[in-house]
This record gives sequence, structure tokens and C-alpha cells, in this order.
Amino acid sequence: MTTQATTIKEAQTQFPVMDLIRERWSARSFSEQEIDSETMNTILEGASWAPSANNEQPWQFFVAHKNTPAFDLVWEALMPGNQPWTQKAAAFVVSIARTEFSANQKPNAYAEHDLGLANAFLILQARKLEVFTHIMAGFEKGKLSENLGLTPTQKPMTVLALGYLDEAEKLEEPFRTRELTPRNRKPLSEIVL
Repeated sequence: MTTQATTIKEAQTQFPVMDLIRERWSARSFSEQEIDSETMNTILEGASWAPSANNEQPWQFFVAHKNTPAFDLVWEALMPGNQPWTQKAAAFVVSIARTEFSANQKPNAYAEHDLGLANAFLILQARKLEVFTHIMAGFEKGKLSENLGLTPTQKPMTVLALGYLDEAEKLEEPFRTRELTPRNRKPLSEIVL
């Protein structure tokens, strides 16, 4: 679906990066369309091929589709600023870092980094399938861990809202304005040493 928001949100890059990167942005306006199991599994398969230290693959994903008890468990742990617009998401994916190496139960200092790579792969695979994502840190980690029955070595790092794009005008403020504000990034001169 081409909307005013997709035009505004397309990255204006200084150098020619691939389309999936230019066209990826954190949407808030989701349609009623569900994500079928094949599409979700394809998205998760993409995430599974991220690189990781010692090929540990220290990630786990809790998937919660809309209109299920699992969706409600995730939604109720979100911060109040994320709850209004996420109600229309087709699904949530909770990204969990396993903080110990499976071979020796020693701390894995790279687990969170590696999970971040898996999230990036997940987001780009989703965008390839016309599924938009919005990654969030605004949730109560203790409550979510309790709701999902996680162990101390399973650390919930992010919640991703996923869905097919809808019109930004359907959002209430302040979310509508955020959806229609152009994206920007720091210039390379500020981030490259």
C-alpha cells in the first residue's frame, strides 16, 4: 500500500543504499489484515540466519498474534505511550536474549548484540514481505518476564509490533504527526571516526 507516510518516510540517503534499508521505517498505523503463519515463519527464518558469536544464536522469539491471550499478555506489559497505537498490530514478537552460552552456562557478553543483529534481519525480512515493524523498548521487563514465564537467563530486550500498513490519518495524536514526520539521521561526519 502506498500512502503519504511511505513517501515521507523513505530515507533520503547521501549514498545509494539498498531499497530495503531506505524503505524500512517504524510504522504505527496497522490495518486489520492478519499475518498468516507462512509469512510469520518466513520472517522468523530470516532472523535465524543472523551472525552470532560462536554461532550460539542466543535469541528466542515469543510470537503473539492478535486476538489471542498471548497478545494480551504482551500488550498489558507495554508502557502507556505504546498501548494506544499497538492495539491494531497484527502480532507482537518479543525478542529474548539467552544470556548464557549453552555449552558451559557461562555468561555470553555478546548475546544482546547478537539478538540485535537477529532483530535487524527480522525487520528487513518483514519489510521484504510488505510487513511493517515497530521495535519498542517501552515495556515493563519484569512484568513481561513474569507474564511469559521467562527464566533469569532469558532477558526480554525488545517488543516488535508487526502488521500491514494502514493510513496515518487513522491514528490519534500525537501518533498521527509522528507517522507523518520525515525521518532523519546524523550525517556520516558525526558517526564515522
